[in-house]
Formats: sequence, structure tokens, C-alpha cells
Amino acid sequence: MRITIYLIIISLFYTASFSFSTYAENIKTLTIYHDSDYSNHNESAYAMKMGALTALAEINNNVQGYQINFIEKDNRGNSNRSLLHMQQFLKDSNALVFLGGLHSPPYIKNRDFINKNKLLLLVPWAAGGPITRYPDAKNWVFRLSVDDTKAGNRMAQFATQTLGCQKPQLLLENTPWGKSNNIAMSKALGNIKTKVNWFNWNIKANSAKIILREIISDQADCILFVGNALEGAEIINAMASFVENKRVPIISHWGITGGDFFTNVEHAIKSNLNLHFIQSCFSFLTKPQTKLTKNVVNQALSLSPPSIAPEKLDSPAGFIHAYDLTKILLQAISQTTLTDDIQKNRANIRLALENLNQPIDGLIKQYKQPFTQWSSDNADAHEALGLDDLCMANYKPDGSIHILNNLEGSPE
Repeated sequence: MRITIYLIIISLFYTASFSFSTYAENIKTLTIYHDSDYSNHNESAYAMKMGALTALAEINNNVQGYQINFIEKDNRGNSNRSLLHMQQFLKDSNALVFLGGLHSPPYIKNRDFINKNKLLLLVPWAAGGPITRYPDAKNWVFRLSVDDTKAGNRMAQFATQTLGCQKPQLLLENTPWGKSNNIAMSKALGNIKTKVNWFNWNIKANSAKIILREIISDQADCILFVGNALEGAEIINAMASFVENKRVPIISHWGITGGDFFTNVEHAIKSNLNLHFIQSCFSFLTKPQTKLTKNVVNQALSLSPPSIAPEKLDSPAGFIHAYDLTKILLQAISQTTLTDDIQKNRANIRLALENLNQPIDGLIKQYKQPFTQWSSDNADAHEALGLDDLCMANYKPDGSIHILNNLEGSPE
């Protein structure tokens, strides 16, 4: 009798194990690769990840019977590491979409590789102008982010019209991103002739002070800055080291918000340093919150492991843009029929992104056909945001980001 019971238990165990194994094998999966600088700018990488995961959680991470997985790929700000991740992506039969940011150089330097290999790249954070402007109707890069061809206009407008600057100077990182901004900002400033100052990654305090002394001695009345959080902190703290009547207002690109910037410059900010920076025109701090905003916050807080509340993120724009862009992606997927042919899936989604047939409610705005077919006469075809979606901002004493009204330069 005991032997019979034992055999029944063993039989049930193996049957259950086989059933579970068969079930696991039958689960179909698709993967989103997130190529970002998790090492040096974790704040922005984490914010983008949380935004995408929140949008995916709204559909239980499942589309058409496929489970959506999200993989972190740390590029450490290195274009060659990004290229390695792209090569891994192309060899992965489950890899559907490549989500990229924050640095622009990996996607500028590897733009030909991306498009020639039909790698579907979505960009929630990287502003380099050339990224989405590959000269081919079959363009594989789609962006919902600040775009330097427009950011320069907004920053120049704020410098000259709001702050009344007459002798601005440019202070730019010596990378493809900085160089593209030199072109865009010089054009935006029109007849105002500006001196361009360059710095390299990992600039330190002494070098930052030398550059700023020269700018001050030139009697510049404001600085248009392009750099990321690490270098930005050195520049801001160097400016704060000068006596207050020698300091020059700084109008910065949004790259400074991509890392642990405020913690490193809190004392400088509280010393009446004049710093403004560009952001998209949405804030979780705007009251009253819309129903959508409340739902997004609640969804984010329900993630496992628990997420930081979106309004408390150091880099909220990463969350905002990744959430909206993932919502757009999901609409595009809904207009296709997924198959086991991953290359066909990518191609169909790329085409659907250019032909979305339903408006998508996002945090920044409602998107109606945010993307169309690219051509030389339609250079913004793969840009979901326009100039009207870009605002200037500053820091509150507690480190929260304060969006300014474009028309009045006053808090929203």
C-alpha cells in the first residue's frame, strides 16, 4: 500500500513538473533592450526604465500573447559599447525594440549601422540633431525627446528676450553633441556673434575656473551651456566660487538633469546662482493633477520592486518621455499582427509608427500622428515633440524642477 501511494505521489510530481515545463516553454516573449549609461548617469537611466515599465504595466506586460521583457544594457557613455549592444540585439530572435539614451554620440556615430541593419531605435533621451535625420525614407530612428534643432531656439530666445543678453557666449562639450549644438545655437542667435568655448568630459574645478575667468573677462552677459551632469556640476560650482557681482547667468541644456546633479550643486544653487535649463513642458508638480497623471503615478508606485514616486525622481524628464514613447510604441504594435519572424515584426512596427491611426494620450500632450515618413522636405518626421513642447526651468531649493511658462517666463 505504501509503495502504491509513493508511486502515485512521484507520478503526480513528474506530471506537474512536466506541465509547468511545457507551460514555460509555451510562453512567448519579446524583449526591449535599454541602452543607457547606468554607471555614470544612473538617475536618468533609472527614470527612463521606470517610465517604460509603467506604460508596459498598464497592459500587464503582455501584447498579443507575448510577454514583454525589459533588459538593462549599460553603455557607460561609450559609443563602442552601444554598438556591441546593437550587435547583440540584432542576433536576438526575441529583441523587438532598442530604447536609447542619454548620450547622443552613440546614436550619431552609429547612425549608419542602425539604419543599414534595420535596428528599430526609440529615443526618449538624446538630443543630438542628426540622430533622427538619416537621409532615407526608411528611417529606423524615432525620438520623443528634446531635439537640438529646436532646443537652441528656445535657449537663445530665453537668453536674448527673457534675460536680455546682448553678449552671450557658448560653452560646449567637445563631442558630436556639442558640435551639433554649436551649429544650432549659432543659427538661432542670428546676427549676434558669439565666442565658442570647448571643454572635454571629466573637466575638473581648476580647468572650469580658467574657462569661466576668460568668459567673464570678455564681459559676456550670459552663457549657453551644453554638457551633462558630471561636467555641469564642475562648471556650476566653479561659477559659484566667484563673487556674486562677477557671476554670469547660465542657460543650460537639459543634460545636467541626467545625473545626481542637484546634490552636487545644492550649495551653489542656494547662493543665488542664476541657472536655467531646458525641459519638456510637463511637470508632475503641476496642480491640480489630471486623471491621467494620477493614474500614471499610482501605476508607477505599484511596480515591483517598488519605484520612486515620479515627482521625486532626479531626472523626471526621463520617466515622462519614456512613458509617452512606450505608449506610442504600444499603439503601433496594436496596429500589427505579431509573428515569430522578429525582422518582420520590427519592419511592421516601424511602418505603423509612421501611420498611427489613433490619438495617444500622453503626459506631455495628446499625440496625433507624431511620426510620418522621413524626407529631406520633412526633416522633423521622426520627432514627436515640437518647439511649443519645450520650456525653460529652474531648481527650487528642495531640488525639484520648476517649469516656466514660455510666454511669460513665469512659473506654471
